[in-house]
Amino acid sequence: MASSSCGKYENVIPDTCVDFTINFGDPEFFNLLAAGNSVVVTKSTFNNLCSAGFGDNGIIVYNSGEDYYAYDRTCPYCYKVGGLSIAVVIDGIYAVCPECKTNYALPSFGTPTKAGPGQYMLKNYRTRLEGYNNLRVWNPGY
Repeated sequence: MASSSCGKYENVIPDTCVDFTINFGDPEFFNLLAAGNSVVVTKSTFNNLCSAGFGDNGIIVYNSGEDYYAYDRTCPYCYKVGGLSIAVVIDGIYAVCPECKTNYALPSFGTPTKAGPGQYMLKNYRTRLEGYNNLRVWNPGY
């Protein structure tokens, strides 16, 4: 997402290699078929460095019910303010930073809520359904 004058749209997490495909037939990803569910993908999920996200923190894949979203797990606030690579954790439809306590709303493109000091969105990656059973996730900026 391009930078704008509003801080929360500034992309603060550096680009990294992201390119993997989820097969919904794999039991590890069954819950992604239901709206409101998410999974965390790491380099060990696919034995692939391009599924690790920035700092090997992993990537959140979320089903909004209308579309699939993919976010880097690195807290943009902690990275921008302190240079820390802290992985957010999933709490329902939120990703929560254990360090700064910022909550990021997964249905709203990873936008920070009023909880915590965060003012930047989670880094978003592209997603595309390929056929009936596959979801490709990638970073076009890398």
